[in-house]
Amino acid sequence: MMKTVLITGSTDGIGKKAAALFLNAGYKVIVHARNKARLEETLTDLKSFSRSHCPLGVVADFTRLEEVRRMIADLHEMCMLPNIIVNNAAVFNTRHQLNPDGFEETFLINYLAAYYLTRLLLDGANLSETRIVNVSSMAQASTIDFNNLMGEKRFDPYEAYSLSKLANVLFTYKLYREYENTGLVTLCLHPGVINTKLLRTGWGGGGSATEEGAERLFYAATATPVSEVNGQYLVNNRVARSVAISYDQRVQDVLWNKSAVLLGMQSK
Repeated sequence: MMKTVLITGSTDGIGKKAAALFLNAGYKVIVHARNKARLEETLTDLKSFSRSHCPLGVVADFTRLEEVRRMIADLHEMCMLPNIIVNNAAVFNTRHQLNPDGFEETFLINYLAAYYLTRLLLDGANLSETRIVNVSSMAQASTIDFNNLMGEKRFDPYEAYSLSKLANVLFTYKLYREYENTGLVTLCLHPGVINTKLLRTGWGGGGSATEEGAERLFYAATATPVSEVNGQYLVNNRVARSVAISYDQRVQDVLWNKSAVLLGMQSK
């Protein structure tokens, strides 16, 4: 049976290109958009890549956690729970922005919404048939201040972005430890320095074509044998070392538990 893949942040950049690759390979694809207009435009663009399944879509503004919950409800209603979850949505904010609940939006969109979405989707899922792919970056912070997750003490755009990318890796390694004996596959990757809107905002431009990043994302979501990629960080489709602090299990645990508290969830 062909698997279903959900790609967050898939209306442009590598997310949209990856959606086209999955469609062309025969996968059922669920596109995630921030608003209905972008979703409809993207679905129209992607239809030509579909071999057998037209792309479906869901809408959720990741700065609003209630919209993430509604998105999960929509997936259940459509009977379209994904086998592959690609947490790709990301931003580079140049100024300190808090959502109405007091969450700094870089940390929220790039990491916390992915944590929330993933844990909600894993509840009741067939874990042995599920794969989680977290899109991180080589721009990972080397330290983490748990008293400054929301920029409470200071805010620097690059520091906020690199913190969120470290959090993606910590989350991946903790997921692997939590679900190691269930058959769940979880991994993260650096997609490359890719010419996306995010790169242009944060670094001014340059980078490789979006197709390169999409191909690496596709590889991470489909690579076999599973034993070689499960619980790993990939660069250029190969297992690589993430920053040293990401392997600290105490730090992984603290971030997991703090995230649960912030979201009003149980840690287990």
